[in-house]
Amino acid sequence: MKIALLGYGKMGRLVEQAAQQKGFDVVAVVDPISGSRGSIGESEVCIDFTEPGAVIENIKVAAAARVSMVIGTTGWYDKLDAVREIVTAGGIGLVYGSNFSIGVNLMFKLTQFAGELFSRFPSHDPFIEEAHHKSKKDAPSGTAVFLKRILEAEYNRDVPTASTRAGYIPGRHVVGFDSEADTLTITHNARSRAGFVDGALIAAEWIIGRKGVFEFSEIIEERLRRKP
Repeated sequence: MKIALLGYGKMGRLVEQAAQQKGFDVVAVVDPISGSRGSIGESEVCIDFTEPGAVIENIKVAAAARVSMVIGTTGWYDKLDAVREIVTAGGIGLVYGSNFSIGVNLMFKLTQFAGELFSRFPSHDPFIEEAHHKSKKDAPSGTAVFLKRILEAEYNRDVPTASTRAGYIPGRHVVGFDSEADTLTITHNARSRAGFVDGALIAAEWIIGRKGVFEFSEIIEERLRRKP
């Protein structure tokens, strides 16, 4: 697999290291700060870990080059309709996700099931808490927004969501159900960014040869339907 990296910060460098370990070729890097090398057109797929304000332009560049994309950047989902138009016009495939960690995506499944159960008992109130490093710009995180969407579909009301931005926290998400008698929580702690990198590479392999816009959760669903 031939990869182009859009953004060469911490995540971009980790993706490059992991890709090389798996025998993939990083044929291009595009970054306004550290500099660029190679050409996107030489790649089979672009992986974007930049910032929300750069995503749309990056998609336009990839679509013009007829190269599919994986977008690990969050905070741009209000422009999803425009992105679908760009992707369709370019005839490419695109995978986006609030979180590319396998553990977090399975947490989504657990949250949906827990929400179905607890929503039948008014004694327990749902809540969400998340914490990330001080450099993360969007708050709440895309993952917290996705968790919130899951729970609100079950409760038909707002679910309180709290965010913390401090230090160097890789990422922590908590879904809780609290009552006067007890509290049940589902917690995901990211020990490093390695989980996000692995998921992004899985998505990159999957999207090659496909057209349209997909959410990473659809890839997880496909894996879960496979017989063990």
